[in-house]
Amino acid sequence: MFLERKESDKPHKGSVFVGYDLGERYAQISYCFFEKSEVETFSPVAGTKQYNIPAMLCKRKGTKQWLYGREAAESAGEEEMLPVEGLLALAREGKELTLDGEAFDPTALLTLFVRRSLGLLGMIAPVEEIDAFMVTVGHMDDRMVEVLLQVAVNLNLKTDRIFFQNHTESLYAYMLHQPSELWAYHVLICEHDGSRLRTYRMACNKRTTPIVTLIEEQLFETLPLPGADETETVKEDAYRLADERFLEILQDLCEGRIVSSAYLLGEGFREEWHRESLRFLCKNRRVFQGNNLFSQGAVYSLLEKWSPSEAGKEHIFLGEDKLKANIGMHVLRRGKESYYALLDAGESWYELHKTCEILLGEDKTISFVITPLTGRNPQTKEITLSGAKKTDAPFTRYELEVSMASADTVQVVATELGLGEFFKTDGRKWEESFQI
Repeated sequence: MFLERKESDKPHKGSVFVGYDLGERYAQISYCFFEKSEVETFSPVAGTKQYNIPAMLCKRKGTKQWLYGREAAESAGEEEMLPVEGLLALAREGKELTLDGEAFDPTALLTLFVRRSLGLLGMIAPVEEIDAFMVTVGHMDDRMVEVLLQVAVNLNLKTDRIFFQNHTESLYAYMLHQPSELWAYHVLICEHDGSRLRTYRMACNKRTTPIVTLIEEQLFETLPLPGADETETVKEDAYRLADERFLEILQDLCEGRIVSSAYLLGEGFREEWHRESLRFLCKNRRVFQGNNLFSQGAVYSLLEKWSPSEAGKEHIFLGEDKLKANIGMHVLRRGKESYYALLDAGESWYELHKTCEILLGEDKTISFVITPLTGRNPQTKEITLSGAKKTDAPFTRYELEVSMASADTVQVVATELGLGEFFKTDGRKWEESFQI
């Protein structure tokens, strides 16, 4: 038997949803208004499609003045300025930074940059009016979740609708909102930052219900481009070699597969060095070039949470950060046995947390039903509340908290609540975890 708790209300019409792509070198901000389909990307240079905001700060020596973004990048070479680059990497590392004889917390500096850059949206929507906020980064792990949680708390946004996800999930959400013919088969995304190439290949298994979507990611370190200060002869040679290598990679990724569309992202594709590779890609495929896919995908992810598209209802994404099984319990509700869902497959492990109340009789064992979406048979995991105090009451009430410690580790906390005034409790807790 269980007692369920209510979930938060749905955003109101006109609520501002913001997707924030936080990279090692640049940040981008996309946004939309809830229940409106159009997603825009903010350009710090009015009238252009220059979406990148340099992810850096500059402190003026002997003062408390900080510059950020483009101003910081333009001032970094000045003698009185102290530049701070690699804000995301510094926060992830967690070591204090000394500037101008003063120690700074790197996560606080990252928060300063995010807060200042969000202020750019002031003409469109003041920061305090942001109703849902999604941060997307290249990769998510325990440390990154910790950093982003600290940043989110210190932003002082007037909403609890704050989420994090990696680039693959933003890519998936973006494609859900593209014409179906563009992702009828495989989709290939190539992201080049000027030195390294990262590829994503997305495919849907239409034989499953819901349709399971997977994204395969690869990193190629062997595709550097020449610097701006190189001679034209050196550049020409380097571009030719890069084009040859890129073509080899594309041929391997496309071999034996039908690729519906391809996307070229990042600063590395600004120069037209990839002529032969582009010629190969454009054969029977739609090819797009840009650099704001991830920030827009972050906004689409927010929209999917409260207003799922038809494609979103039919598909489920099982990325590296996703729970790959449904977790629930068989319970008695109003005298009838039924299934109670706790954690749903397809959700990011670091966002999953369910609290409910259950009643246990003499048998102090909690059974969980694990139903994988990967085709394996369902299994049962049991947790026994050893040493639970016996009473004359037919039932004892417990608060049950279920969350994920990683993509494959379930964490359970059971707290004894007693049963009314006559059967009080000292609030004993049991903490267990199990693998799925």
